Amino acid sequence: MEKVLNVAQYIYEEYKRITGEAIDEMKLHKLLYFAQRESLAITNTPLFEGDFEGWKYGPVCKEIRTSITLNGILDATDDISDECKYVINNVIHQYGSLASWKLSQLSHRETSWKNARAGLGEEENGNIKIKLDDIREDAKKVRAYDHVWDMYYDEFEDETFL
Repeated sequence: MEKVLNVAQYIYEEYKRITGEAIDEMKLHKLLYFAQRESLAITNTPLFEGDFEGWKYGPVCKEIRTSITLNGILDATDDISDECKYVINNVIHQYGSLASWKLSQLSHRETSWKNARAGLGEEENGNIKIKLDDIREDAKKVRAYDHVWDMYYDEFEDETFL
């Protein structure tokens, strides 16, 4: 399992390579969340160690909030596995073109985020940890897509994905 800072740095760099633009912090948090959910959908295992909180604009990783700068992650980071890169690249291709606010709206449909927001007002920031088991439940609703083969996973003849 990867460290969340390493995954965030890869997203930061890959997004910039693909789009030519720096990613904003809100989009980084949402892509991290969707990458975690995608990994659970494909492999049933978390992509990285790290927790999300149910912030009013969607899932936020507190560790990233304290480590991000205009040039990426403040702390030195290490490379991530090819499998991790594959999952992240799928997520960037699927969600990277969407505006941060659109990603926020999508994250508000997630049961995991709703559960972490239970009892909070709409304008309250919120700092309740999103449960990994709740993200796992959200992952069961995902129809995973492979951007390399331009197919959904359930369309492959054999079931070997990674």
